[in-house]
Amino acid sequence: MTLSDVHIDFRSDTAITTQIVEQVQKRLLSGQLKPGDQLPTVRQLAAELRVNFNTVARAYRILDELGLISTQQGRGTYIWEPPEPGDSAERRLRALTQITRHFLNDAALMGFTVDEIHAEIERELARKFNELPTENGSRGEE
Repeated sequence: MTLSDVHIDFRSDTAITTQIVEQVQKRLLSGQLKPGDQLPTVRQLAAELRVNFNTVARAYRILDELGLISTQQGRGTYIWEPPEPGDSAERRLRALTQITRHFLNDAALMGFTVDEIHAEIERELARKFNELPTENGSRGEE
């Protein structure tokens, strides 16, 4: 994956970390990235994207939790062999836990109360699920 392959939309409501994770996942699904392919270092990607080092490090940790990449000290970060189907639910849950912990930590550092965080999560869940098509193809409240 070359550094120019990742594009960040700084105006998007989607967190930069999530944008990086999703783009790597899409490239894996499309076959653009294959097991054994080397990714840029965290520092390289952060510099290229002009984002904080910790943002890219968090994205790489999530990808690692999902079992999609492996970082080997002194060697680099590589696309991992696809995880076994039975492992995916557990890996997904670990990734969700990691994302949740980071979100709650960031919100607490910014001084939000539990009630404010809960209210915002409720709003976003309602917005997100109202956007998703239902089984009959219509959208949430339409």
